[in-house]
Amino acid sequence: MELTQVGYFINLAETLNFTAAAKLSGVSQPSLTRSIRRLEEELGGPLIYRDGKNSRLTALGLDIETEFRSMMASLGNVRQHSSNWTQGKQRVLDIAIAPSIGPTAFTSFFLGVLEQFPDVGIKVHVLRTGEGTTELLSGKYHACIVPRKPMPDRKLDVHPLFRERFVLGCSADHPLSTVQVVRTEDIAKFTYVDRLGCEFRTQIKDHFASLEAVARPRFRAEREDWVQGLVAAGHAICILPERSVVVPAMVTRPIDGLDLAREVVIATVSGSTSPLEIRKIAQLASRHDWH
Repeated sequence: MELTQVGYFINLAETLNFTAAAKLSGVSQPSLTRSIRRLEEELGGPLIYRDGKNSRLTALGLDIETEFRSMMASLGNVRQHSSNWTQGKQRVLDIAIAPSIGPTAFTSFFLGVLEQFPDVGIKVHVLRTGEGTTELLSGKYHACIVPRKPMPDRKLDVHPLFRERFVLGCSADHPLSTVQVVRTEDIAKFTYVDRLGCEFRTQIKDHFASLEAVARPRFRAEREDWVQGLVAAGHAICILPERSVVVPAMVTRPIDGLDLAREVVIATVSGSTSPLEIRKIAQLASRHDWH
């Protein structure tokens, strides 16, 4: 497999037309077609249904497109960092953050980092489903901020940042906002929103099940802004980490008997292979007053 084939296939996935894809790629149509066929032979299956104007990607093609785009993004990062390094430009550090971690706690920290390192820029990425320290070790990211400690690995440096409880989220005028500590059985009486991106969904569901208080979600979403928008409007409730609230109209309340918390950490590659700036930033994060 060659990078040119990857580029050809991405252009084909965008256009679903061999002629248009060849034009985008700067090659003849027969050349692009042969390249795609060799790619299909190597991968063991068709990547596109060839049906004239109704051509479309196969299931394999859809999966491959996602992976290829990730590869090209990583390659673009490598080229950008190389260019910045050789030309003495501002160095850009790629920091990936789990989607369930809210930005509020990090605002003052990153502002301090930018002030202390005037020649450094920070590019924040959202960790995709299934991503983690593997992408960190591969060089795709310089650091990852995740809601639990990764498995021990001598190649990683892991610094704990802060611990946060899981609490009830509701609107300021919701009936449950008037109590200091919410009972689990009361939660089951209201419309519940399931946060699909929550890494602790199983533990939360087990807590409900152990008390025979089944919360039946009427709405499910991976995006935190959708969940919190619905909750803040007063139509539903959710369970979320106490520091992940980003909608001002939301309030949080502790839940009786739910002793569940997570420890947010920052992970970097250990040793001199990691940029000096990111190692210093990780050390600053470990000493930062997160409270």
